[in-house]
Amino acid sequence: MEALAKLNNCPTSPRKMRLVVDLIRGERVEKALSILKFTNKEAAIRVEKLLLSAIKNWESKNEGSRPEENQLYVKTIMVGGGRQLKRLRPAPQGRGYRIRKRSNHVTLVVDSKNIETKTN
Repeated sequence: MEALAKLNNCPTSPRKMRLVVDLIRGERVEKALSILKFTNKEAAIRVEKLLLSAIKNWESKNEGSRPEENQLYVKTIMVGGGRQLKRLRPAPQGRGYRIRKRSNHVTLVVDSKNIETKTN
């Protein structure tokens, strides 16, 4: 049983977020949390909160199950571009340079490796 968590309009550029996200793709949840805790990037804090949210969503779907026993892992994690805020910066000779403040959307799916088939 998989669980989903989304982070929309995060004010970090998608390129910077992908650097952090690529570190935890396919990893077990415990290892991914420790990687994010010791990663020295601002995006790691946001991804860590998102991963904790996905774990809680999985726990609410699977009452009575613990993530440690079911070998929970990061199944998929995707970063897409969000909206861009367009600003102008003063430039020489009365011109204005356009600044694009980028944001992103992150989608995280966790799943368990233990496949239990119940037959009644």
